[in-house]
Amino acid sequence: MTYLMNHPLLVFALAFVVLLLSELIGVFLLRKQGGLEESAREQFGVIQTAALTLLGLIIGFSFSMAISRYDQRKNYEEAEANAIGTEYVRADLLPPADAARVRALLKTYVDQRLLFYVARDGQQLQRIDAYTGRLQAELWSAVRAPAMAQPTQVIALAVSGMNDVLNSQGYTQAAWWNRIPPAAWVLMAAIAICCNLLVGYGTRQVRGETILMVVLPLVVSISFFLIADIDSPRGGVIRVQPQNLESLSQSLAQG
Repeated sequence: MTYLMNHPLLVFALAFVVLLLSELIGVFLLRKQGGLEESAREQFGVIQTAALTLLGLIIGFSFSMAISRYDQRKNYEEAEANAIGTEYVRADLLPPADAARVRALLKTYVDQRLLFYVARDGQQLQRIDAYTGRLQAELWSAVRAPAMAQPTQVIALAVSGMNDVLNSQGYTQAAWWNRIPPAAWVLMAAIAICCNLLVGYGTRQVRGETILMVVLPLVVSISFFLIADIDSPRGGVIRVQPQNLESLSQSLAQG
């Protein structure tokens, strides 16, 4: 399920095939039963309309969930850049040797955080996470030593800033793990299949409505593709661009 959600194009192709087959199955059931009587068509129309309305609401709700998670990832990227930039300035509060070490480590740390946002390969991501963890340990050690030697309020500001840097990375990682639950995808797919079955079952003339029968599976599949694309941090076309971190990296390089 996770692999599928990380490949929006695969979601689109699979959804279109399954939904189109669902309509064809509905047509087959209609033919097998000899058609839908006119006396029952009005009641059937009410059920069909209700099911399609429910599908629209579920798709809209899922799209809203994906957008909120995308915005959360963007906000944490901005917060992470601000935390690193603030700590780079607060390094002046440390002794000169420690300040130089912290600044050098922060420049390397920013480069690793940029790689985190653009990486797609799983093995590369594991290497980035491992190196990031080592850098975090070195950064904390760089501010802990002067804080233990001179436990003043001024140096405490640098320690607090470094704590924000480390926490911001954890918040970012949690936001990237926060995806639409698989149960929501299963529910949305089940309702979509039922709706396409009803549409196929309610078709009057298959030959005259062949093109129209493709419309609903296509539209729903495009909706699924868009939701999966926004919800996938690495597999989609719509991705969070680390603009704040890139700007910070450029400013640190010039400084």
